[in-house]
Amino acid sequence: MPAFAYQALDSDGKTQRGVLQGDTARAVRSALRERGLNPLAVEEATEHRRSALPFSRRGLSGTQLAMLTRQLSTLVGAGLPIDESLAALSEQDDNERQRTLTVALRSRVMEGASLAQAMADFPDSFPEIFRATVAAGEQSGHLDEVLDKLADYAEARDALKQTLLAALTYPLLLTLVALAVVAGLLTWVVPQIIGVFQNMQQTLPLATRLLMGLSDFLRHWAWLLLGLLVLAALAVRLALQRESVRYRWHALLLRLPLIGRLTRAANTARAARTLALLAGAAVPLLDALSIAAQVVPNLPMRESLRHAAFKIREGSSFARALAESRQFPPVALRLIASGERSGELPRMLDEAAAQQQRDLDRWLGVLAATLGPAVILLVGAMVLFIVLAILMPIFDLNQMVK
Repeated sequence: MPAFAYQALDSDGKTQRGVLQGDTARAVRSALRERGLNPLAVEEATEHRRSALPFSRRGLSGTQLAMLTRQLSTLVGAGLPIDESLAALSEQDDNERQRTLTVALRSRVMEGASLAQAMADFPDSFPEIFRATVAAGEQSGHLDEVLDKLADYAEARDALKQTLLAALTYPLLLTLVALAVVAGLLTWVVPQIIGVFQNMQQTLPLATRLLMGLSDFLRHWAWLLLGLLVLAALAVRLALQRESVRYRWHALLLRLPLIGRLTRAANTARAARTLALLAGAAVPLLDALSIAAQVVPNLPMRESLRHAAFKIREGSSFARALAESRQFPPVALRLIASGERSGELPRMLDEAAAQQQRDLDRWLGVLAATLGPAVILLVGAMVLFIVLAILMPIFDLNQMVK
C-alpha cells in the first residue's frame, strides 16, 4: 500500500501536513475528510515528483541523513526487520520530512521492494553510493554491517563539511566586519573631518587628497560599485555553469600553493572513504570508481578516477592507474598500493582517507590562524592610512603658525 503526503485544513483553518497510507490518492482524501480535514494536496510520497508539498522540495541534509542511517543501523543490528525498523523511526521522528520519508520507505518495502529499491525512489535524499552499498549488503546478507559503515561514512562526510565551514567562517566574518568599518569611516567620519581642510589656502598632502577622492567616490558612486560587484558575481556564476570553464577553474585551484593542497586533500579523503565503503561491501572496483567519481566535486580529479577505471580494464593496477594522473597525493597512492599487495584494500583506503583528513585538518588550522591576523593587519594598515591622511594637514598647519 503506497504512502501519500498530504496538506489539509482543519476545522480551525490551520494547515496540517503529514503522510497516510492508502490504495489511491482518492482513498486518502476520503480518509482525511472522515477525520474532519479538508484536503488541499495529496500526492504519492516520492521525490520523482516536484509539487507544492514541503517534502518534495529537497532531500535530507547531511546531518539528517547521518542520523537516519545510524538509527536504522542500530535497529537492524538489533534484529528488527526492515519494515519494523522504519515504522519505529517514523513514530519517534519529530521532523515532518523525515517522518514522511520513513513512512514512504516502509510502504515500498511492504509492497515487496528491497530497501535499496525503496531508496531509489528518493534520489535527492539517498545518493547513489547509499543505494549501491545497501543493495550489496542485502545481497550478501550483511545489511546491518553495511548500514553501520554507511552511518560512519555519512557522519565523516558531514564532519568534513562542518570542518571546512568552521575554518572559513571566522575569516569571512572578520573580513565583512572590517569592510563595513572602513566603509563607515570613509563615508561618514572622514567627510566631516576633512571638510575643515577644504577652505585652507594651501596644497593638501597627497595622502589627504587621495583619501578625499576615495571618500567622495564611495559617497557618490557606491551604488555603481555594488552593482558592478553583483554583475561580476553573476557573470562568474554563469561562466562556472559551463563544464569547460569549471574544469579550468578547478585545475587552477589545484595549482595554487595552499588552496591546492587543501582541495587535493579534501577530494582525496572523500574519494578514498567512498571507495573503502563500496569495496568493503563487495561492490566491484570498476563500479565503485564510477560512483566515487560522482561524489568528487573537483573535475580534474573526477576525470582521473574515470581514467583509472579505463586503465584497470586494460589490466593496470589500481594504484598505478591513479598515479598516472598525478592528481592524488603520493602518500595515499602508497597506501593503496600496499592494500592491493596485501589484499586489504578497503582497510588501506580507510587509512588513506583518515590520513588525508588529518592533513586537511592541519592545513585548515594553519589557514584559519593565518587569515585572521592577516585581515587584522590589513585593516590596521588602512585605518593608519586614514589617520595619517587626516593628521598630516594639521601638522602642516602647526608649522605655518610657528
